[in-house]
Amino acid sequence: MGGLSPEARSIRSSIGAYSLHAKYDSRELTRNARAAFLARFDELVDPEGVLAPEERARRAEAAMKAHMLRLALASAKARSKKAQP
Repeated sequence: MGGLSPEARSIRSSIGAYSLHAKYDSRELTRNARAAFLARFDELVDPEGVLAPEERARRAEAAMKAHMLRLALASAKARSKKAQP
C-alpha cells in the first residue's frame, strides 16, 4: 500500500467494498461462507450423522445461538474493560 495513511487505506477499502456491492448481490457473494459456517454447527451437534434432519437443524440452531451469545458476552466484557480508567 505504499505510503498511504491508515485513513487513506480505509477509504480505499470502502470504495472497493461499495463498488463490489453495487455490482453483485451480497447474499450471492457470501453464500458459500454462510453455508460452511452453518455446516460447522451441524457437525458439532451430530458428528456421526445419526439424528433426523429436523432434530439436527433444531440442535444446530441452538448451538449457533449459544455461540453468538458467547461472542456478544465477550464483546460486552471487552467494551466494559476498555471503558474503565
